[in-house]
Amino acid sequence: MGLCILGDIMMASKRLSVALIACGFVSTHAFAPSATSRGRATVAESSDTALHAFAPPTLIIGPMIRRMKEEQEKKKMPMAGANEAKNEAPGLRVGANAWKWPPVWPYDSNFFKRKSEMNEKNQAAPMNILTGQMPSPDAGEGENEFNSLKYWEENSDIKTNLDPKVAEKIKNHYSFYLRDGMSVLELGAAEESYLPDNLKLNRHVGVGAVKKQMEENPSITESYVIDLNDVVADEGIKSVEFSNLGNDTFDAVIMANTIDFLNNPREVFKSAWRALKPGGIMIVPFLSKDAYVDKFDEAFTKQWRDMTDDQHMWVCGSFFQFSAGEGWEGLKGFDISPEEAKKDDDNVLSKLSKKDERPCEAFVVQARKNCLVEELDEDDVESFIKSRMWMLPTLEDRDKKLVVPRLARAYDALQTDEEKEKMLQHFDALPKIYASLIRMDQFAFTFSMQAQLAADLLGDPDFNGNDEQMKNMKMGLGLRKPSADFWAPVGKLTAKMTPEDKVNLLAYIVPRFGSDDPAQKEALEAFVSGLEPTFAVIRSKCPGMNEGDVQLLGSELLASEVLIPGRSTREEFAIWLGALAEDDLKTILAKRKSFKEDAKLELKAFQEERETEQKKTSREERDDSKASHGCSRGAHSNFQSKEWKG
Repeated sequence: MGLCILGDIMMASKRLSVALIACGFVSTHAFAPSATSRGRATVAESSDTALHAFAPPTLIIGPMIRRMKEEQEKKKMPMAGANEAKNEAPGLRVGANAWKWPPVWPYDSNFFKRKSEMNEKNQAAPMNILTGQMPSPDAGEGENEFNSLKYWEENSDIKTNLDPKVAEKIKNHYSFYLRDGMSVLELGAAEESYLPDNLKLNRHVGVGAVKKQMEENPSITESYVIDLNDVVADEGIKSVEFSNLGNDTFDAVIMANTIDFLNNPREVFKSAWRALKPGGIMIVPFLSKDAYVDKFDEAFTKQWRDMTDDQHMWVCGSFFQFSAGEGWEGLKGFDISPEEAKKDDDNVLSKLSKKDERPCEAFVVQARKNCLVEELDEDDVESFIKSRMWMLPTLEDRDKKLVVPRLARAYDALQTDEEKEKMLQHFDALPKIYASLIRMDQFAFTFSMQAQLAADLLGDPDFNGNDEQMKNMKMGLGLRKPSADFWAPVGKLTAKMTPEDKVNLLAYIVPRFGSDDPAQKEALEAFVSGLEPTFAVIRSKCPGMNEGDVQLLGSELLASEVLIPGRSTREEFAIWLGALAEDDLKTILAKRKSFKEDAKLELKAFQEERETEQKKTSREERDDSKASHGCSRGAHSNFQSKEWKG
């Protein structure tokens, strides 16, 4: 990944050097002395001849510069259909269906640090989660920590002073979405909000770093000094005042020229999502990376320094995606730059020799808060469950996509309304489960297996995620020392079972803990003490059965009869097992395996059907975009190839 980026930079540098050298040869000849003023005609003529000999033909330079300009233009072509653009503000560049994301949060913590916070032992590539070269989480922790409130207070007299044309573009964009009577929350508020001149808001709450600046803002009706970089990990902004603003409160959240300074953008976007009313919009304008580097250089994070303006749009979009996922809808990116900012100067030398006095480029990324599915439709359980996943902490987007269909299947398998209601009430236990599962080796214990275990646990009416259950889950997974009287012998006696079958058994055992029921405790003791004799009986009746199947059949028969108090005592189970013939046991095993295979096939067919529908929708949107704007994927591929695909 890093080599790919470096290669592109080196190639661009090489091309520029060739252009400069070529221009240098031509300009040297232009300033050669005239024939009448030459003191040494022979030498001068020789030099003049040499310049002619080495000057490259303009046909080499012209096409090269033209290709560079064409590539630049491709990157600026929109990825949105004409129909989509009709209903949006001018400048739509990335439509709702153009975004593509990796399965997990792709940034390490260094990506959002400043130069003053970085140290050599904790330096890493922006997205080295894909390379496996993650920095030590404790390296440099707390060293040179940037104090946001102190910095902005000390620099409160420095004004952003946007170019009037850029400020007007932001105002015009806001005017398309903000209406009189709205309540608006502004994050990163200061002395200027760039709101339309005639807009009359019902309420305008400013959250910023400097009280004096917000008091100078005529639009703000109430203000709070809150550090947006002080957060609770995976939850949101750490502020009682912010929490008191309430959930589902504002019609719009605006955050102009602020994402370049955020240490924990995902948490800030989570808080914004909660603050918005369903259907409310969050609008995030930002400027080109060098717009005010001379003023606030020390405050810029690494992501803002290292990435291009095209990439900033996709990074900003990822903050929406990884904060609430499908809890946001209609995610779109705009290029609202003034026309003067978009025009490229044809003269390469003039770019190097002149101060660029054009206005800076400006961009916007925005989305609306999706509406929770309030009532569960028995014919579409998955939609209800999916909406409950939007703000659930700990789980990555990948985990949510894997666990949702499995949870829906587990819900459908429950027999009574009481059992189903219990399952829905216990969704809050999912982060506890995944907090342990993320420590597992993903190759030995795949993400699909993790999702299946989580769904099976929540689908058990007796599971509520209490401390005793979580402790025993960790022992069963090998994440803590197994108990000598239960998990150690269970692990030893079921060693030949497949990992998938062990997961099923674990999901059946764990909910039996933590009930404080003496009968349940006796049932657990009966199970662990009955494993070895059960296996011995099955081996004697089925001498040709392999050991893995013996352990699978015996453990599941014993668990289904003995682990639930009131079903069978150990003695009753022994009598029943003794009466079974070899064919009976093989039939039970075959049914067990066929049920497992049928479940796999059913889940696979369901997933394939969903993927086919998603691809069809995506293809239709893409065809619409191509017909309207051509077939460019410039900015998108530029971002992904260099940063997320490596």
